[in-house]
Amino acid sequence: MMEVDPSLCLRCGACVGVCPSDAIDATDGYVRSNKRCTDCGICARLCPMGAITLEGKA
Repeated sequence: MMEVDPSLCLRCGACVGVCPSDAIDATDGYVRSNKRCTDCGICARLCPMGAITLEGKA
């Protein structure tokens, strides 16, 4: 599952727009994955700040 480092996240929404599973929620100023996350890694590759990592992967 994806993890977001809130100290790096700009809350730009780039990850939300590229997720093919509609698995990213950006509410209340936080970005987090939901149960539809498939760990595809697209969000992590496109995050301009490198704020997204996949659990168990660097």
